[in-house]
Amino acid sequence: MSPLRIAIIGYGKIARDRHVPAISATEGVVLSAVVDPNTSLSGVPHAATLDELLRNGPPVDAVALCTPPQLRRDLAAMALAAGKHVMLEKPPGATVGEIGPLSTAAAAARRTLFATWHSRFAPAVEPARQLLAGRRITSVRISWKEDVRVWHPGQAWIWQPGGLGVFDPGINALSILTRILPQPLFLTSADLAFPVNRDAPIAATLGLVDVTGLPISAEFDFRQTGPQTWDIHVDTEEGPVVLSSGGAKLSVDGELRLEAVKAEYTALYRRFLELAAAGDSDVDLVPFQLVADAFLLGRRRTVEPFEDTI
Repeated sequence: MSPLRIAIIGYGKIARDRHVPAISATEGVVLSAVVDPNTSLSGVPHAATLDELLRNGPPVDAVALCTPPQLRRDLAAMALAAGKHVMLEKPPGATVGEIGPLSTAAAAARRTLFATWHSRFAPAVEPARQLLAGRRITSVRISWKEDVRVWHPGQAWIWQPGGLGVFDPGINALSILTRILPQPLFLTSADLAFPVNRDAPIAATLGLVDVTGLPISAEFDFRQTGPQTWDIHVDTEEGPVVLSSGGAKLSVDGELRLEAVKAEYTALYRRFLELAAAGDSDVDLVPFQLVADAFLLGRRRTVEPFEDTI
């Protein structure tokens, strides 16, 4: 069987750090081109634009869209119209409404659209989901705090409308939460802290419930220095369950049950390969909808300005 030939569109930090190594480590997929107006990868065919790749570049079967989310809709539509399978980095776009027409276009073209949530593929997430299915949950607390200067250095797009600000990492927590809890969730409150010189929040506090009224709180912050925090605490009548290190560790009743090296993006590409082979799509918008609801319902307050350099 011939490998799935993939072009990476947008060769920034996430493409360099995650996508290229994952493609190299995944049997059945091969990196056939890189598309970026400013950056190339030695030894890999390059095009400045997707249109240029489709007209003059090497043949590809699929594209992985690693651009800022504000650019993805047009690129995805172009790729699907050209008969390519499409992987969307998270978040899948700048708005929730733009994804539905892409799903329709993928179905009409009999091509795959894969809206990825890489944190769901962390090693402790599925064991946590299975464990919680047999427990009586009483409350959930999320603490997801990291240093934006480390993870998004100089990336102006994340502070622009559609860039999501602190929800760019926060949506990872929501993607895990909506996977491990057995009931649908609803946002009840949101407090959003916007730097006076930015158009996206640097911190957020959320209140949520599930359909049974289960209380859930989440704290997201882009201003964390030193050790980073990516934890979900689930209190149950049988004892606490904690997912930490972004889903790499699982502690149950105070004891570490699982700790593994994360290989999320390799798992994403294996899933993409399966979907493309079957002609199926995987587009779950629930985490994105919760973020959109936070912007709709959120109380906005202004905080001190943010600068990329201290």
